[in-house]
Amino acid sequence: MNFSSKLLESAVEEFSKLPGVGKKTALRLVLHLLKSSSTEVHNFSNSITTLKDNIKYCQKCHNISDEGICEICNSTKRDVSTICVVEDTRDVMAIENTHQYQGLYHVLNGLISPMDGVGPADLTIELLLERVRTGEVQEVIFALSATMEGDTTIFYLHKKLKDFNIKISTIARGIAFGGEIEYADEITLGRSIATRVPYENTLMK
Repeated sequence: MNFSSKLLESAVEEFSKLPGVGKKTALRLVLHLLKSSSTEVHNFSNSITTLKDNIKYCQKCHNISDEGICEICNSTKRDVSTICVVEDTRDVMAIENTHQYQGLYHVLNGLISPMDGVGPADLTIELLLERVRTGEVQEVIFALSATMEGDTTIFYLHKKLKDFNIKISTIARGIAFGGEIEYADEITLGRSIATRVPYENTLMK
């Protein structure tokens, strides 16, 4: 791709580093910003900078938050005895949109993937175990994507949690293997949570 400006080329290069954004899409975004007013561009730039500088992670569930403790963990209306384990914030948002779940969450910030060099120590698993050790938790729900990495992570977590006196369940497989939580439609995802099953029932005998 030939550019008439080094400044344009540099901006396109930065945008194309975003996931799912190719050079053509990056060019279209940059040209859109060039046509926008200076105020709009500065507002866009400032919002990204402010986000990066001020965003926090909830000290309890590790969800993205404006404060030290997120709104979900702070809510008196949530069921503190139930924790839904998810890969990242996008999954929290997807499940919240179903309006079928009223418990708390725990964000792992990834999945175990030896091929990518991601092991248990790279995730927030120890923080999850600390929450379970308090004795408040009665059920842990695995709501991870139906992928090899998701199944590997669930299997590992089950080994760590099975000796606690709690119910361990997983969402029903309304989501096809290889599907990711964030892309599931709300009805399917909501039904999967409502009809969750004991994890032991999913293991091959």
